[in-house]
Amino acid sequence: MAVRQRAVATLPNLLKSLRKEFPKTSPNQQLPSLRRAFSLYDQINLIDTVPEDQLRFQGYTDTGFTVNGVHYEGSLLCVGNLLMSWTPRKFSEITPNSLSIFQLLRPIPEILVLGCGRHIEPVDSELRRFILSTGMKLEAVDSRNASSTYNILNEEGRIVAAALLPYGSFFIMHRSCF
Repeated sequence: MAVRQRAVATLPNLLKSLRKEFPKTSPNQQLPSLRRAFSLYDQINLIDTVPEDQLRFQGYTDTGFTVNGVHYEGSLLCVGNLLMSWTPRKFSEITPNSLSIFQLLRPIPEILVLGCGRHIEPVDSELRRFILSTGMKLEAVDSRNASSTYNILNEEGRIVAAALLPYGSFFIMHRSCF
C-alpha cells in the first residue's frame, strides 16, 4: 500500500516535468508523412543486391510474367528458386490436386503466396484446409502483389512458394461471354 501511495504522490510532479520537456509545436507545423519517412527506402535499388541465381519477378502482362529477364507465358509455380509452368488458367481451376507437389516437397515453404489474377478471390475452404495441412500459411492476393511479395520474402532468404495466375486471367474466364 505504501508503494501505491508514493506512486500517486509522485505522479503530479512527473506529469509537470514531462510537460516542461515536451517541445511546443506551432499549430501550422505538420507531422512528417509516412511517404516522406520511407522515401529513403524507396530510393534503394534492391535488385542490385540479389544473387544472379535467385528468382526475381521483374514484370507482368495479361498473359504472363517476366522473371530474371525472361518472359514466361501462362501460370507459374515457384518454390524458392525453382520455377515451373503451372496448369490452372483461371482461379476456379486451382484445386488441391493442382498444388499436390507441396505434399512431396521438402523443406516445406513457410508460406504460399497465391496470385489470383487481376482480382483477389476468396479461397474455398477445401483448398484452404489442404494448404494448411501441408504446413504452409496462405496469402491470397492479386498476381501483381503476389509477385512482389514473393520477391521480398525470397530476398529475405525465407522459404517461400508462389502459385501465380496471369494478371489477365479474369479475361480468360470471361472471353466466352463476348
